[in-house]
Amino acid sequence: MKSRMMFMAGAAIGYVFGTKAGRERYEQIKRLSQQVSENPNVQEAAGKLRAKGGELASTAKEKVPQQMPGRHKADADADAEPKVYPG
Repeated sequence: MKSRMMFMAGAAIGYVFGTKAGRERYEQIKRLSQQVSENPNVQEAAGKLRAKGGELASTAKEKVPQQMPGRHKADADADAEPKVYPG
């Protein structure tokens, strides 16, 4: 019984100290991530990446219909071999 009480006390103390250290570390990481995200250089790079992503998306949007035409042709044409092969 004594060993069980010692174990429970040790677990409780470890839990309290662990959660306190864990919360402090969490807050430290949170502050650091906010500083990084608010950095003008990081914001500029993120803006460039968003613009490039938009360009790539519009290019892909234009090319997909050219690569995969709809089934508006006659059934004979639809059964023909595709012009573009995947992979």
